[in-house]
Amino acid sequence: MKNNKSIFNIKSLLGLLLCITLFNACDKDDDKSFEQTRLFRPVLNEDLFSEGNTIIVNMGKLKEAESYTLEVSRDTFTTIEYTIQADTNYVEINKTLVGEDLFWNTLYQVRATAHASDPQYDSKLSDLGNVRTQRFPTILNIPEAYDVTDVAARVTWTPAGAAVTGIKVFAAEDLKLQEPLFEETPVSSEENDNGEGFVEGLSPETAYQIAIYSGEDIRGWVNYTTKVADIDASDPNVIDIRENESASAVADAVAAAPDGATILVKRGVTYDLPGDNLTKSITIQAAYGFGEQKAKLYTTGNWNIEGNSNIDHIRFVDLELRGEDFSGDYIFNPNTDNIYVREVSFENCQIGTLRGIMRIRGTVEIDNFIINNSVVDSIGNYGIITADTNPADAGETPTARFNNITFSNSTFNKVDTGVQSRNNSQSLVIESCTFANFINTGARFLRYRGGDGNNNVANGIQIRNSIFGHSWDQSGEGVYGIQGVGEGLESTNFELLNIYSTSNFSFNEGKEIPGFPVGNYSGTQDDLWKDVDNNDFNFKDTGFSGKYNSGDPRWRAQL
Repeated sequence: MKNNKSIFNIKSLLGLLLCITLFNACDKDDDKSFEQTRLFRPVLNEDLFSEGNTIIVNMGKLKEAESYTLEVSRDTFTTIEYTIQADTNYVEINKTLVGEDLFWNTLYQVRATAHASDPQYDSKLSDLGNVRTQRFPTILNIPEAYDVTDVAARVTWTPAGAAVTGIKVFAAEDLKLQEPLFEETPVSSEENDNGEGFVEGLSPETAYQIAIYSGEDIRGWVNYTTKVADIDASDPNVIDIRENESASAVADAVAAAPDGATILVKRGVTYDLPGDNLTKSITIQAAYGFGEQKAKLYTTGNWNIEGNSNIDHIRFVDLELRGEDFSGDYIFNPNTDNIYVREVSFENCQIGTLRGIMRIRGTVEIDNFIINNSVVDSIGNYGIITADTNPADAGETPTARFNNITFSNSTFNKVDTGVQSRNNSQSLVIESCTFANFINTGARFLRYRGGDGNNNVANGIQIRNSIFGHSWDQSGEGVYGIQGVGEGLESTNFELLNIYSTSNFSFNEGKEIPGFPVGNYSGTQDDLWKDVDNNDFNFKDTGFSGKYNSGDPRWRAQL
């Protein structure tokens, strides 16, 4: 017979010994001091900022830090401009600290190391980011894109204080403005009163600093970069019609032009879009000039392409292309057979008040359709592009197609419909674009409606670095939502990268673009942008995380 009482006593004794052992172990740990380790990297209490040409660095205070080393660079630390020893976590980098003025309107980088009493425990380097010093206090205006050509610049200012008497030009690298590249350009009293002067003799594709003076006193300076060399009007392949401002001048020039010619038009003049069918490669381009107003091509109908045409390119450069209304006008609306065009492109254009930009029917093949660096607004229900067939021909194999489609560095506002096709495409790329009031509420962004075998983008659809506001609520009822994929594309791969959409952007149920981020910006499009109705997409919300790297680059914030 077992003695249960003895077994219980043995178990109790073992438990007591275990408790004593654990207690002693804990007590020993409590007496043991923690081993010293490396300091954490410094972090900022608030983002780097500038006041005038002083940089403010406000780091979190590290309890064990004895001091800090700050390093300042202008070339991402290929070289170090200043090395600063500081005994505080708050540092103002200015002439008093470094012995010379920091440059105005200049991007600097700052990094820091925290030091312990024993150097072996110093932190690792911490990259604190970029900061730009402010502009020198000035009456000068920041130049617009239309204030510079390939060889000249328009300089504007607000007349105030002493009269502006001269303009000097300096190399971009001459940050202390010590060696003018040309003789000073005098400013007349009339020019001073108008707040406008001009400098000439610049080189294409070159960065400059242009400064204004009142006598010997500098009043401010701004950066200019000249454009690529303008088209040579003396080239035999160029038809210069700048002296002919009649409405028919472009149509007459195209009719007389050889294949591959460029028609050079005058800024500020309105021409009719040609009516005769196009049979040749052509470029219609505005000459450089100052002022915001572009040369305009106007239509109350559309331009067509002759059947049995093989055309290398149709290019529109630096133009406004405008229809009478968006119920029936197009730039192109061919409906015929045996047309091939390698490229249709719009570069630095304003396009709008159209039912569609390009609608094709019949056996029409557009190999590359490109919109770059442009603003598109007020487009009706045939959308940006449509590859279509008439209802009477629905039983036939659809052949009209856009092979490769690119929308880049552009803004789209008040667009009813996006891309429609009854046939396959090879590629569709959307890169660095801004979209607002985009697609009529309930309508389609991407519609490949050709049925099995004719409803795919073979090499996929890529949407990158772009921002989407809500749909175009033409009814005014405050109801939003679009069909991202209206029809087809079941076999199409989508590649999405760095995309934002506003809180009032949405897809209709079952019509989503796979993987598209909905509402990852918490505000509305009116919270995000300054004046959507007037195509001002500068950021109202300066805290928007995509302000430096998303949307049309013309609106991005600049470091």
